[in-house]
Amino acid sequence: MAKLFERLQELVPQWRKERAEILKQHGEMVLSECTVKQAYGGMRGVKGMVCETSLVEPDKGLIIRGRPLLEIKDLWPEETFHLLLTGEIPDEETKQDLMKELDKRSHVPEYVWDILYAMPGDSHPMTMLDTAILSMQKESVFAKAYAAGAKKEDYWIYALEDSLTLMARMPSIAAGVYRIRYNKGDLIPWVNGLDWGANYANMLGFPDPDGSFAKLMRLYLHFHSDHEGGNVSANSCHTVASALSDVYYAVSAGLNGLAGPLHGLANQECLGWILETMDKFGGVPSEQQIRDYTFDTLNSGKVIPGYGHAVLRVTDPRFVGFNEFGKQHLPEDPVFQTVDLVYQVVPKVLMEFSEQRVKAGKNPIANPYPNVDAGSGALLYHYGLTEFQYYTVLFSVSRSMGMMAQMIWNRAVGSPITRPKSIGSKFIREQAAK
Repeated sequence: MAKLFERLQELVPQWRKERAEILKQHGEMVLSECTVKQAYGGMRGVKGMVCETSLVEPDKGLIIRGRPLLEIKDLWPEETFHLLLTGEIPDEETKQDLMKELDKRSHVPEYVWDILYAMPGDSHPMTMLDTAILSMQKESVFAKAYAAGAKKEDYWIYALEDSLTLMARMPSIAAGVYRIRYNKGDLIPWVNGLDWGANYANMLGFPDPDGSFAKLMRLYLHFHSDHEGGNVSANSCHTVASALSDVYYAVSAGLNGLAGPLHGLANQECLGWILETMDKFGGVPSEQQIRDYTFDTLNSGKVIPGYGHAVLRVTDPRFVGFNEFGKQHLPEDPVFQTVDLVYQVVPKVLMEFSEQRVKAGKNPIANPYPNVDAGSGALLYHYGLTEFQYYTVLFSVSRSMGMMAQMIWNRAVGSPITRPKSIGSKFIREQAAK
């Protein structure tokens, strides 16, 4: 990690200086107000966190370190991690240096496999992944350094050490979870010299004669790596890490949040709806059939999985990227064809339905466009990854990069423990009465 470490050593003093200047000059500036509705509604939209790694603009989508996602869609995950950490895309020499560092750290301790093989055969894949991560906490460089009295200004160095080790082991562990949980045979070892995404694809064990599955894994891991700091997984990881818990504790906490059905379950629900639609019509449906079925679904009080987003008001650029991949590599796949056809029809139906809601005195649909989950599952399904429960593990391998990058930055600038003020309903009533 020599080149990455050297660059961070140059950047960290700059980050600290910038943070100190902002606090000194603008520390009393009001960023946001919070309504009672927001307080009861999960703090949505309240500006109360600092996240340098990425931003989600309602009219643009994911922007990583100032770069719109589709402008950097061909980055390998190693390059993504470097970008998240430094704000810079590495040159080829720096990328190779990071890949060699991951090679050196990729060995998964035998006790991890002993634990995974000993777990009940019907364990959830996310439970297995989180258990494996937590089991390695005893190896935390940060925990040992803190106990030995490390200087606060050096905390980021030990967090980086732990992060690189966990990053190097994540694909092996995640692929091992898949092969153990679904009885796919022996574990497949990490291959030195192969990139992070291609290694993960290879260790899962799917045939990949043209290398397109490895390309999909690189794309998937890149696209899901980060999404601001306020989503459940990133926010949970940040809160735990703010107590100076090490990477293993904090990332595990974040992934436990990701395992919740309102966060990491969406792509399998979207694929499930697509398959149900195909089953109902005996294959790829017509545009009219999709239109009618969409209205039937909406009129029954249900939503169309994969359409709408808490922040976005345009088509998710991650969906666009996945859709482009599908058209290039699997245009004849009937599941992908259905996903693409739904994309042509459903936004129009949702806009019509929204107009009907407004006429009936109800709120309009804020975003009729697809999010990332509307298309990603169909691509995985095409290559044979049909075990829906496992999809959140794929998400986890990717999202761990963003969580660790945010943690390293916060350790570098000395962010304090997270401790927002809470109030009760009585306080709200009393304030309202005044």
